Amino acid sequence: MVHEVEDFYGVYLLYCLNPKYKGRTYIGYTVNPNRRIKQHNTGSHAGGAHRTSGRGPWEMVLIIHGFPNDVSGLRFEWAWQNPEKSRRLKGVPAKRSKESAFQFRWRVVCNMLRTAPWNGLALTVRWLKQEYQQDFPVGLEPPLHMPVVYGPVVSKKISSQKTLQPSTVPSHAELNRSCAICYKDIQAENVLSCLKPCCKMVAHLTCLAGHFLDDPARLLPVEGKCPSCQVGLLWGELIRQKKGCHTNLSSIQDHLAPLSEGDDSS
Repeated sequence: MVHEVEDFYGVYLLYCLNPKYKGRTYIGYTVNPNRRIKQHNTGSHAGGAHRTSGRGPWEMVLIIHGFPNDVSGLRFEWAWQNPEKSRRLKGVPAKRSKESAFQFRWRVVCNMLRTAPWNGLALTVRWLKQEYQQDFPVGLEPPLHMPVVYGPVVSKKISSQKTLQPSTVPSHAELNRSCAICYKDIQAENVLSCLKPCCKMVAHLTCLAGHFLDDPARLLPVEGKCPSCQVGLLWGELIRQKKGCHTNLSSIQDHLAPLSEGDDSS
């Protein structure tokens, strides 16, 4: 099954199948993974990178996606390419002598997913080629809010003519209601709403962020419970909805369901 993802920003890992260069890897950034792998395998004249040109075929085996914008994705790409230069990855040991390039790149990204600021993003770890799947090293499992999924993905543009879904976008009647946190009047330009179809909660963006934050040192929350229905919500998915993305949100909520079923004392 091919998954469609709106507003796609991803950083991928290529693996070389050419017997002369087999085992080499390449890390890149893309907003369209299918187009990008074709460019790599066609050559630099078609938009592929100079380092991969003429060395194919390449397979795109792993992609980390869900970045909020291209700047965030490009910074992740640079750090993954240059862990020895990144101040956030100074504690990651250098490549071991018996470690393949692929194993090293995997170990680096496992560390990155647990390192700020990336550990606070609503990222998805996707194995495009399941035969290359690696287990997470002990102690380097991703945060619970980052799902690990399998299979191909297609970038889907947000249509400007898209009909907004009434279950996820506040109506005029709802926008006349008060914020679920501060109880002041809601303004359309800075409102977030619950992703649960039957929940009518709306709140100011800053109010909901403060409600979710459990660490005063953080600037942005990762996840929290809806103040009305108590369902678990990912902050990144709420922002995606606000930007007009409405696909794949229900599957994320299924992943977070245990958040609303935990200990009531929290």
